[in-house]
Amino acid sequence: MTKLLIKNGRLVNPASNFDGIADILVEDGKIKEIAENITAEADKVIEAGGLVVAPGLVDVHVHFREPGQTHKEDIHTGALSAARGGFTTVVMMANTNPTISTVPVLEEVLASAAKEDINIKSVATITTNFDGKHLTDFPALLEAGAAGFSDDGIPLSDSAMVRSAMQEAVKYDTLISLHEEDPALTGVLGINDGEVSHKCGFTGAPTVSEYSMVARDAMIAYDTKARVHFQHMSAKESVEVIKFVKSLGANITSEVTPQHFSITEQEILTVGTNAKLNPPLRREEDRLAAIKGLQDGTIDVIATDHAPHTHEEKDQELTKAPSGMTGLETSLQLGLTHLVDEEYLTLSQLLEKMTLNPANLYGLDAGYLTEGGPADIVIFDDKKKVVIENDFASKANNTPFINQELTGKVMYTICDGNVVYEG
Repeated sequence: MTKLLIKNGRLVNPASNFDGIADILVEDGKIKEIAENITAEADKVIEAGGLVVAPGLVDVHVHFREPGQTHKEDIHTGALSAARGGFTTVVMMANTNPTISTVPVLEEVLASAAKEDINIKSVATITTNFDGKHLTDFPALLEAGAAGFSDDGIPLSDSAMVRSAMQEAVKYDTLISLHEEDPALTGVLGINDGEVSHKCGFTGAPTVSEYSMVARDAMIAYDTKARVHFQHMSAKESVEVIKFVKSLGANITSEVTPQHFSITEQEILTVGTNAKLNPPLRREEDRLAAIKGLQDGTIDVIATDHAPHTHEEKDQELTKAPSGMTGLETSLQLGLTHLVDEEYLTLSQLLEKMTLNPANLYGLDAGYLTEGGPADIVIFDDKKKVVIENDFASKANNTPFINQELTGKVMYTICDGNVVYEG
């Protein structure tokens, strides 16, 4: 194991509310010492003066497409993309082919993930092959290493099935994560039903398709006392619903993606299908509501929903192209640019949403820096301006942020005490 010394960095650790200059000594994959001035022999010394040293980022919502769709991404390229973005732990979604609905498929995925240099977890599906009707074997999948359960990509339309899933989650003390878009209320997926979709001549996905399901499932969560996480919130009313049901005492959490707090449906008119997402980019008032939710704690987590697609898949008519965008390599930069630089959040508050809170969601040993704890660390320049270029570690480049100038650059990503990315 490498002995690593990080000198003179600005240590920002939301778990302890520490923000100040400190050194970190890493040995045998753990943090051995944190102090003002450490003098020690080391195999590698990183001079971090002028840089931020923080817990490795945690993303609880990524699509690495393995098995079955590895022409878009695989676990190895997904891990490289994560490390380049400063992430040391990610949780994969289960909408692969086949879906992660059985123990053999889950074990195959986790065996592949174990070969990588970062920590990779996976959820299993709530219902078998996303059929919306039959629950998977929760105890067997948990025993095999499932981090939780989600049918992300496919909403659960049957409220009785949602209630059964939540009751099962309570029984086995696990987390249910939900994608909320009522298909009966939706036109063309991936485009907000509003000014832009009407200019394009079709009915899109209205905000009511999201917030009506959020309201239903938040109240079922309140009734069952289940731990329920609402994925990629995009509508102003969804944020208000979550705030209200939290005030009742429901054990619910929610996330927002960087794209949803950074840009709006107008981006469709300039970059086309690379701005087509499920749920869609919304209006400016929805973007600002998401930011307010981050400020007041209604929204707990920032997660990328990293969703790679090939150029050929995205290079189709707006109504035919798949929804989704890559996000791991621009997530921190979008947070710095649109939340910290614009003074909506402090740097520590941003990092809390990207480290401590997502780790706590799944009970992961991550998201904090302390002596004896895991040496999962990101070191970045929080002031440097960077123009996003088309040179990603991901297999895919379906992002609307190419050629945009953003703040921030990851300089080092360290996982289990090893440098896994150096910028």
